[in-house]
Amino acid sequence: MSEMSLEIGQTVPDFTLPASNGEQVSLRDYKGKKVVIYFYPKNMTPGCTDEACGFRDAHEELQAEGAVVLGISPDPLKSHSKFIEKYGLPFLLLSDEEHRVSELFGVWQLKKMYGREYEGIVRSTFLVDEEGRLAKAWNKVKVAGHVEEVLSAVRS
Repeated sequence: MSEMSLEIGQTVPDFTLPASNGEQVSLRDYKGKKVVIYFYPKNMTPGCTDEACGFRDAHEELQAEGAVVLGISPDPLKSHSKFIEKYGLPFLLLSDEEHRVSELFGVWQLKKMYGREYEGIVRSTFLVDEEGRLAKAWNKVKVAGHVEEVLSAVRS
């Protein structure tokens, strides 16, 4: 439940999660590519939909820069499939139902909404370089303009 202790330049620990393509996907599968890992709270909610569609719309440009996008939320795979189908998402969504990976990245935190406290994902994005090191991190992401920031970081 704490902020991630990973520093920029440090190797990101490998993880494996079930993906929307029915496979188990590991970070190590993408060695040699840049990986944009974005954590979001819930499928089909307005902010998460805007963010997913932003990454969808920038997908070709990100791919052209040698980057892969992985979305991670606590939603089950069935929910991911509906989300992908409804919005035509061209990248994998990973299911972190036990929030192990979310905790590993320090994005599973105590949140407050309408006066009640609960644990959940704080919208965050991480850019992992071709060597598997953390190149950049965005915490408590505001959706507007975020994908452009990520794209510009991938390019640099």
